[in-house]
Amino acid sequence: MVVSVNTNAGAMLALQALRKTSGQLAVTTLRITTGLKVNGPEDDPATFAIAQNLRADIAAVTAVKTTLSLGKSTVDVAIDGATAVADLLTEMKAKAVQGSQSGLDATTQDSLQQDFTALRSQIVTVVGTADFNNKNLIESGASNLNILSSVDGSVIVVTAQAMDTTTLIIHTAALTDATQAGTAVTAISQAIVTVTTALSSLGSAAKRVEITQDFTGKLVDVLKEGVGNLVDADLAEETALLEALQIKEQLGVQALSIANGAPTAILNLFLATNTRQ
Repeated sequence: MVVSVNTNAGAMLALQALRKTSGQLAVTTLRITTGLKVNGPEDDPATFAIAQNLRADIAAVTAVKTTLSLGKSTVDVAIDGATAVADLLTEMKAKAVQGSQSGLDATTQDSLQQDFTALRSQIVTVVGTADFNNKNLIESGASNLNILSSVDGSVIVVTAQAMDTTTLIIHTAALTDATQAGTAVTAISQAIVTVTTALSSLGSAAKRVEITQDFTGKLVDVLKEGVGNLVDADLAEETALLEALQIKEQLGVQALSIANGAPTAILNLFLATNTRQ
């Protein structure tokens, strides 16, 4: 090989090898820093495109999951409210049965009437406050709740179950005497049947939402795992490669130093020749 001070082929080769090693080291460092082997389309266009599509699917399914969570909470509040109404109706029936006894004195009858009215007022309060996210499924005139259940627009319809005292036909019930109390017992008994049926309907809807919610959560996990399989870096492998590349870079710097020293060797040759003369 020709030795020249104008063109140092050895230095150029060493520099090319060092640049390549530095590039590989930069890529490996980025992978370790981000934890991804595919950080952009320049790394692997096809894989990056697939991963982006999956990320979009994850965002969409996550939005559905959020909607299901809100819907489930709305139904749960309605169930809690309906349960409270059922409990209050049970107490009201007990008062009505007591009031239906003949021969009660006026004071006792009036006391039962006051308790009965207070319990009915409590039902009004419970129904009015069974609200979540501005939606009440048990108030008078309540509309059905449509809960988005999939990215294709499918919905779970939760039927509203009005439980106000007027709908239950107990708003005029009274215990002023044994006869009216007997009528109230019949009305309250029917109201209990109505509320129990409504609770069953709400419970079934809540179960459907819960099942869909669980499935949606698992689907998100599967999609995230799929993205990870495509773009996540093997950190153990990358760490080992990083150490190897760092050593290779140091050797490249040493090789470049040696190559750059070749012209100096020629200069030393001339200096030695002049000294002998």
